[in-house]
Amino acid sequence: MTLSAATAMAADLTGTWTGEAKGPDGSSFQLTFTFKQDGATLSGTVQLPQNDPIAISNGKVDGDKFTFDDSFNGVTIHHDCTVDGDSIKMSTKTDSADFPGMELTLTRVKDTPAAPATPAAPATPTAPPQ
Repeated sequence: MTLSAATAMAADLTGTWTGEAKGPDGSSFQLTFTFKQDGATLSGTVQLPQNDPIAISNGKVDGDKFTFDDSFNGVTIHHDCTVDGDSIKMSTKTDSADFPGMELTLTRVKDTPAAPATPAAPATPTAPPQ
């Protein structure tokens, strides 16, 4: 019973999240994370500019905290995260000196409502043939 109550209180991470990261040269670039949560299991992808999506692995959700790994250029990156509503605080770390860890904030991408459909003009009645 306690486990199901804790799971019910956990945020649903399913969706798209974006954030801005800084490269080693100080330039900024956008990261897009697409998560799929199934209970305590997290899967999904990370999209870097001009690259194919990278699958995440070892995704685990525990309340408002979650972790996962991904691999880029042969380097495994571990992510420790905390979600608060539509914001995620993320810390990354690796064992590679060439790829230092970083801190970033992700924001949930909200679905934009579709524009209301323009009503069709009423059909113009035609006079019956005479």
